Amino acid sequence: MAELGARVWLVPGGRIPFSDTAAERELSGGTAAEPEFTSFDQLCVLNTTDRTAELSLDFYYEDTDPVGPYRLVVDARRIRHVRINDLIDPEAIRLDRPYGCLVRSPVPVVVQFLRQDTRLPDTVALTGLMAYPAD
Repeated sequence: MAELGARVWLVPGGRIPFSDTAAERELSGGTAAEPEFTSFDQLCVLNTTDRTAELSLDFYYEDTDPVGPYRLVVDARRIRHVRINDLIDPEAIRLDRPYGCLVRSPVPVVVQFLRQDTRLPDTVALTGLMAYPAD
């Protein structure tokens, strides 16, 4: 099978909602139990090759230098879903701040971006977008 995907992907529109007061958390903290119904951004990576994809992620913000690299491994002929909220090394992803993400891989992969937003009472919104292949 031909190798599918690209080695460089861009996700320009990230932002993980966060409420920092008890009243705001009660109003916008989610509609059900955590962690399943916590608002999140997520990367979904498909590796159709016969080689492991050792990804490097860099995050860009409006008012500071990029942060990274974050490391992510996707085994050969596998898929991996990773919540952006869970990335903490080299530092935790900044909540409630717009970000863009640059994904680099030594082998072609396919990258999708998902967002689950549970800030409104009794509502769960899920959006999926393809990242932009840059090579």
